[in-house]
Amino acid sequence: MIIHSFDDKSEALIGPGSFGIPHCELCDVCILTFSHVIMEEMRRRFSLREVQVIRMANGDIPIYVFEHEGMTLALHLSAIGSALAGSGVEDIHWFTGATKFIMFGSAGSLNRELTTGKYVLPTEAYRDEGLSYHYAPPSDYISIRNSEFMEDFFREKGLPYVKGRVWTTDAFYRETRNQVVARQKEGCVAVDMELAGVQAVCDFHGFELYDFLVTGDILDSSEYDVGDLHGANHDFDKIWIALELAHRIQKGAQNNG
Repeated sequence: MIIHSFDDKSEALIGPGSFGIPHCELCDVCILTFSHVIMEEMRRRFSLREVQVIRMANGDIPIYVFEHEGMTLALHLSAIGSALAGSGVEDIHWFTGATKFIMFGSAGSLNRELTTGKYVLPTEAYRDEGLSYHYAPPSDYISIRNSEFMEDFFREKGLPYVKGRVWTTDAFYRETRNQVVARQKEGCVAVDMELAGVQAVCDFHGFELYDFLVTGDILDSSEYDVGDLHGANHDFDKIWIALELAHRIQKGAQNNG
């Protein structure tokens, strides 16, 4: 069964270094966005330098680095879904040296009263995807290790937030009524498509993940409500939060060093 796929006793046959591209050490922090609109705005506002490309049969995805207030940061437009987002993290580490990943994106609300007008800071993610079972022993939920760090940051910045479990699933069209009710009973406040898998990849390799979400569409009523899905995906305010987070992470690393 897929939940028993985790194997930490033998070596992987394929890795980012299998294709003849050398490992590079360019920066320590990478910002992951899922929005092509945000990426286009970043190209307008910052001097992005393409340092490598993740090449796939259906297209190339560039990896950039840029400077911001004395920091060198990586930037990547991630593919959607745990499998590609998680493997992208491994590629980015190989190509840039990044070990700390700031990831943000949209989510569906499972409790509009709690999430409306607030950022969602996940504490655990329900593993309703396949990738995480290749990187972590089987369990229903995976802990989001930096949730307390994120809460301290959001509280200090005066940003509205709610903490809670989220449900990660790649099966966008199989978010059924019974599944929603089951996850609500377990305390899930939102549903996303990447977090559980990306957290498992980061845990396996000793990377750090800093994740926050914005709910757009709404699944807590009898009829699906698309809500402000466009804004949750593409509003640029999330980049400013990510940049401030990057400064905090870098400062913490320097203090610990």
